Amino acid sequence: MKPTAIVLFVLVGVLSCKQGPKSSVEVESHQLDYMEMGKGYAQETQKVLGKNLMQTIQNEGVAQAVVFCNEQAYPLTDSMATRYKAKIKRVSDKPRNPDNKANPMELAHINTFKEKVAQGDSIIPIVKEENGKVHFYAPIITQSLCLNCHGTPGKNIAPDVVRHLSELYPQDQAIGYDVDQVRGIWSIVFDAEKRSE
Repeated sequence: MKPTAIVLFVLVGVLSCKQGPKSSVEVESHQLDYMEMGKGYAQETQKVLGKNLMQTIQNEGVAQAVVFCNEQAYPLTDSMATRYKAKIKRVSDKPRNPDNKANPMELAHINTFKEKVAQGDSIIPIVKEENGKVHFYAPIITQSLCLNCHGTPGKNIAPDVVRHLSELYPQDQAIGYDVDQVRGIWSIVFDAEKRSE
């Protein structure tokens, strides 16, 4: 299978907001500003990961893509976090790498997104601001390409890929997915802007 594109999630667009006197409308507009910022960080990080992953799949195959993810996903994500001065993570309730296990707050958001997908509702990222920090959460939705590594062994996942996964991730839980399911979330934290009173 030679996929030509990778799209792991689509986020709902929101309009940019005007600045004005502090009011309930402005508080809401701050949330929209932060929504755009969080979406931008997630989308740009996904582009970097996706581009490199696709090159590996096209040049070396899916099994080597597992090795790529094992060796390069963290450094690439960290480089984007440094670029944006943010903490950027991909976490899951069924992690492949134990370091990607969602904390209780992140698990609650994963469950919220799963419920919305199950009900066919629109999925809008979650933005919370507290203690001078913005916490942004957006779902990672499985596409058909994802099933090469996150589907079902023997059905979507080839034997050589299963072998690589078992060697590199002996505690792997990130299998058994189908398309259009919540595989995890982007969990991004960045500084809130200081606003004048």
